[in-house]
Amino acid sequence: MEADAREEKNRLRREILARREKLTEAEVASLSAAVTERALALPELVRARTIMAYCSHRREVETWGLLAGCLDRGKVVAVPKTVPERRQLIPSRLVDLSDDLGPGLFGIPEPRPDRLRPIAPEEIDLLFIPGVAFDPLGNRLGYGGGYYDRFLKLLRPDRVAIGLAFETQVDEGLRPGQLDVPMDLIITERRVIDCRANRARRSREEVGP
Repeated sequence: MEADAREEKNRLRREILARREKLTEAEVASLSAAVTERALALPELVRARTIMAYCSHRREVETWGLLAGCLDRGKVVAVPKTVPERRQLIPSRLVDLSDDLGPGLFGIPEPRPDRLRPIAPEEIDLLFIPGVAFDPLGNRLGYGGGYYDRFLKLLRPDRVAIGLAFETQVDEGLRPGQLDVPMDLIITERRVIDCRANRARRSREEVGP
């Protein structure tokens, strides 16, 4: 059963990554700009003091405009430093978007060793998370390393976890694992999905009248 579930995840991961790879660079830039505009307008972001966001790589929703926008708004901004031997993320304060980052694990931009400024996970109010796929209930299919699921368990219960995705990455067929942590919101180029409200609605439907 567990092996079947793992193979199904791998199949879905390959399928959705193949869909995302069909996007041109121009499409990624245009769609990412629309996602960024929605993200920066969120009331949750306006209220947040400390924000963490991933550094985009390849065909992910680009976060450079989002990171710059948060810095411009006076937010404390953190980006992740990976520790592969422990499958751990260390949030590091970003001060200079043009100078603080260098290539890290798999070529993904992350804080340079001399620019590492660790922030306690419990300080984070809101974070933007990458993924291969998401569903409207907030379930997330990651890249298989489990970094973000482990990291999310270190944060305060009232933090806001937001998945960033293109519409082509929103899929109804996800099956969450026992260790998976659901998103509170998902932002695409077309909409903001309130996963908390969707989960509450699903619970009411399951209970019945």
